[in-house]
Amino acid sequence: MNRPDPLSAGEFQPLPPEALHILRQVSAPPRLLAHLVLVHDAACTLIERISAEFPEAHFNPYLVRFGAAIHDIGKTLHPDELTQSGKHEHQRSGMELLQSLGISHDRARFAWTHGHWDDDGITLEDLVVALADKSWKGKRIEAIEMRTAELLSAATARHTWECYAKLDKILQDVSLPANRKLAWQASFSV
Repeated sequence: MNRPDPLSAGEFQPLPPEALHILRQVSAPPRLLAHLVLVHDAACTLIERISAEFPEAHFNPYLVRFGAAIHDIGKTLHPDELTQSGKHEHQRSGMELLQSLGISHDRARFAWTHGHWDDDGITLEDLVVALADKSWKGKRIEAIEMRTAELLSAATARHTWECYAKLDKILQDVSLPANRKLAWQASFSV
């Protein structure tokens, strides 16, 4: 049974109004909206938990929330990528689409960086969006986590291993309801 609107799910953090406006403007399909709601919700949790655990690590929570809410917008141009993995055409297309809508590169970049978190110049904001995109569904990628721990270590003067251990606990907690969230996302049409 399909739910009429993934944006009306009260159990998740609501998408930022600007992101919601953009997603409606490009007619994002229900499955994509559900995915973005889940990634954004995970990003909100990560912002809260990372900020509490690493108060010295300054990052822009507004950018993270916006980035999580729009990171896959390119899938409106490549809808086959909603159900098939392995292709990544949506990343460049998403960044270009956002910029064509007047979104600055500083905010449009998340359409690219969520999949290119290993590029030079990646920030903590980029990594938090990439972590949210994976961890909400229980997927863990050690290289993203290690890179995040290294940035947290540099920001806090704590050992990388300590930052990694604290981040690991946060990501375990975010991943706990993965099966329920995957089923919710799958209940929406592509």
